[in-house]
Amino acid sequence: MDPSLFTMGMWSIGVGALGAAALALFLANTDMFLPKSQKAALEYLEDTDLKTLEKEPRTFKAKELWEKNGAVIMAVRRPGCFLCREEAMDLSLLKPKLDELGVPLYAVVKEQLSTEVEDFQPYFKGEIFLDEKKKFYGPQRRKMMLLGFVRLGVWRNFFRAWDSGFSGNLEGEGFILGGVFVVGSGRQGILLEHREKEFGDKVNVDSVLEAARKIKPQTLASEEK
Repeated sequence: MDPSLFTMGMWSIGVGALGAAALALFLANTDMFLPKSQKAALEYLEDTDLKTLEKEPRTFKAKELWEKNGAVIMAVRRPGCFLCREEAMDLSLLKPKLDELGVPLYAVVKEQLSTEVEDFQPYFKGEIFLDEKKKFYGPQRRKMMLLGFVRLGVWRNFFRAWDSGFSGNLEGEGFILGGVFVVGSGRQGILLEHREKEFGDKVNVDSVLEAARKIKPQTLASEEK
């Protein structure tokens, strides 16, 4: 075999492999392969069974959270995740303004492992409940697996949180993506639904506050009728 032909063949294979890798990296950073979300109806969320995290937990329907005054609710992907802790802190900074509006701040988690929720609470200034059936992560449950680690946006989010001094651990399930909801009182409906599209995709807190200002407390809504 002519050595020059062999070298040329290997060169062509190498260039082809690099091209394929570049194309795969490009496609991984588009929204083409991101898990598709499905908006949650109020009827779907309000029937969710939630549990308190006390020694003797109480089970109740999620609609209790927003029935009178509406609510801002964070569906936490993983309490030990430093990106989730960053978003929790951002939402907690809104709490004084939410308190002025009379709108409570809550979070739900999908599992309760050792002290994970307890360790999360310094970052989140609201009550936390357990959503064992993961309904706040549905109706179409979305996962991000290894794709997340080749997305440039995820790495930007990593460095942003690291630079801000956040840290975490690897305990618990962290592939099912979370989100943030602003739910109005009574039958007012879901005023904002943010679905995390990749690790560290935070909700816009200005949008949260804007939606919270649209909530009409149940007493006020009944007076206007």
